[in-house]
Amino acid sequence: MLRHPQFDPVAISLGPLKVHWYGLTYLVGFIVGWWLGRIRARKPWSPINEQQMGDVLFYIAIGVILGGRFGYVLFYNFDRFLVDPLWLLRVWEGGMSFHGGLLGVMLAMWWFGRKVGRSFFEIADFIAPLVPVGLGAGRIGNFINGELWGRATDLPWGMVFPQAPDDLARHPSQLYQFALEGVVLFAALWWFSSRPRPKMAVSGLFLALYGSFRFLVEFVRQPDPQLGYLAFDWLTMGQLLSLPMIVAGLALMFFAYRRDAA
Repeated sequence: MLRHPQFDPVAISLGPLKVHWYGLTYLVGFIVGWWLGRIRARKPWSPINEQQMGDVLFYIAIGVILGGRFGYVLFYNFDRFLVDPLWLLRVWEGGMSFHGGLLGVMLAMWWFGRKVGRSFFEIADFIAPLVPVGLGAGRIGNFINGELWGRATDLPWGMVFPQAPDDLARHPSQLYQFALEGVVLFAALWWFSSRPRPKMAVSGLFLALYGSFRFLVEFVRQPDPQLGYLAFDWLTMGQLLSLPMIVAGLALMFFAYRRDAA
């Protein structure tokens, strides 16, 4: 049985200024995504150039932060918002949703595409292989914070998390998600998008793979205490929100290749 290392969540403390590891992981994700985006922008089929990557990063950052926060409030903790509406603005207290962040990024990509005269899916197909970098970095941040732990397990790598309400060994589900949503998803999308594909295909693969990985990991991830299981003693909000992603992703790939073959 392993024990969580209990990292100090504050990476740098300069008087009243405290920089948290979680914020740094987001920063690393954005910087590495920007760097990889500049590499992709050099391809002859790229819809944007290297100089535009700074603008793309700004739009995506706004989409992630606003969408992630609004999504968490709407999907996971709406009751608390009704009691304390100003809690929505206190982002330092925690609470971000991937699915909300995805919607925010989609809106940001549409907005940026209109600005530069490109279609939504041209931008989305370009951005999709960069997203797993941020996802993986964020899951490392979750692990450092000792949050979003998994369900109890007797497997050798089960880990005791001090923040959990008991002393049970649990799945380190944050690391599972880092491996699947970060490493595997990045490798698959980077390889798949390394040469031109039909429009919508890269976006479709992203949705299908992420939705599948998240759906599977939810079986060993502890559900949010304020929600619990939504049905069948196993269905979680994360799974419910991931199902439409899988369906939409497969549909996009089907129509992309069907149109390309026509």
